[in-house]
Amino acid sequence: MNKVSCSAKVAFKKVTHVIFDLDGLLLDTESIYKRVFSDIAKKYGKVYTPEIQAKVIGRVEREGAKVAVTEMKLPISPSQFLQQYKSMAENSLASVGIMPGAERLVRHFHSKQVPIAVATSSGQDTYDLKVAKHTSLFSLFSHVVTGGTDPEVERGKPSPDIFLVCASRFKDKPKPEQCLVFEDAPNGVQAALGAGMQVVWVPDKQTDESLGKMATLKLNSLEEMKPELFGLPPLEK
Repeated sequence: MNKVSCSAKVAFKKVTHVIFDLDGLLLDTESIYKRVFSDIAKKYGKVYTPEIQAKVIGRVEREGAKVAVTEMKLPISPSQFLQQYKSMAENSLASVGIMPGAERLVRHFHSKQVPIAVATSSGQDTYDLKVAKHTSLFSLFSHVVTGGTDPEVERGKPSPDIFLVCASRFKDKPKPEQCLVFEDAPNGVQAALGAGMQVVWVPDKQTDESLGKMATLKLNSLEEMKPELFGLPPLEK
């Protein structure tokens, strides 16, 4: 089986800066979200299907809640859904683990002085909760954009706003085409491409792969990443 794939129409271009998504890409949070969303749905006799999940992941919390409530026809408001979700997920998110290959890649880029940042749809409070156990790793990033609460991010993913804002906050203000994005969500892939950036897609195993077919490169895991494909320093063996 070919582990690494990309669109035949896309040639890799050299980049200088890297932007990471957070949930399901650096941190193993999607399994928590899936369990909590499924438990809420079950309370009302509904099912949180993979199709609905694909529409939710990558969005800011308030928009994700709205999609979940609408798609599952739940008899509660999006704000009530969010309230239930936050109370049910809090303990699990505080002890969330790191995705395979993520720490090695982040520390590698930092050691080679490649500017790195995080662009997450989470709000600041949720971000702080999720990274509390991993402060040494997340201190390596130049900056973090929390799209759920950042006033400059007017529209959440799949709109490109968050990646454009994130790029503008690097000290040397790189052009969008100089940035490489790592994403796990189809909404994030669409947002990165809309921002004029190349995107490496690391989808959840249950995600319909056709939803991210326009990604520059698809990997099964960050462990498969070869930075030299994009002109970045290769990982040391």
